[in-house]
Amino acid sequence: MAQKIADRLALIPEVEAVALAGSRTEQFADDSSDIDLYVYGREIIPIALRGEIPGDARRSEIGNSVWEPGDEWIDAETGIGIDVMFRTKNWIEDQLERVLKRHEASIGYSTCFWFNIRSSRALFDRSGWFRALQENASQPYPEPLKRAIIAKNHPILRNTISSYIHQIELAQRRNDPISVNHRTAALLASFFDIVFAVNEQAHPGEKRQLEFAQVLCRKLPIGMADQIRALLASVPDGPVVERANTLLDGLDQFLRDAEEL
Repeated sequence: MAQKIADRLALIPEVEAVALAGSRTEQFADDSSDIDLYVYGREIIPIALRGEIPGDARRSEIGNSVWEPGDEWIDAETGIGIDVMFRTKNWIEDQLERVLKRHEASIGYSTCFWFNIRSSRALFDRSGWFRALQENASQPYPEPLKRAIIAKNHPILRNTISSYIHQIELAQRRNDPISVNHRTAALLASFFDIVFAVNEQAHPGEKRQLEFAQVLCRKLPIGMADQIRALLASVPDGPVVERANTLLDGLDQFLRDAEEL
């Protein structure tokens, strides 16, 4: 199905490459996994050229740009969700340069686009541009990038005035469960960004982070999985701060053992 859709997209002259990525290219795919396709061109492909691609879909949303510019539909025969995202070549090239050349970290998810390119499967590549992009993405993990990710994400866990721990404490005092949930999620985003960086692994994204960490990473904080589950079970009204601190104590020991703290 993915290849048939890519073949239709390839008929649009403005399309440079189409790649399959997401759950369908990973070991954790299941029956509920969508087909995620990424379409690359010099510019975002105009909506007028995309309207016929879904065919007789059960339901389609053309020009859905909530996350990235894209189209979504439900396949009429199988009920499988199709998510097609449109990117420019310059934009994705800059995303790779941001981490591989400029070594710029983010607050969580620093290297997700790098992972996305590395794990993609090309279904159409008009001129070989996507193959060259993947070859560039295959380079080793830069040491300065690892240090930058730790330096950006570690202090905000609990060392700064506005740390996540402090924000969770304040949210619980004012009986604000939504804020507790929000800040706990942010804490875990930075936590995993650090764990993947120390292991010199590109970040796989927001889904199944615990499973990916257990499969991809050679070194993990002791007791990490159980501590994360205990933390999440305590949100929003339980001992969130206590359990978060236990998790972060393990992270600090993990960094010391890795000589990164």
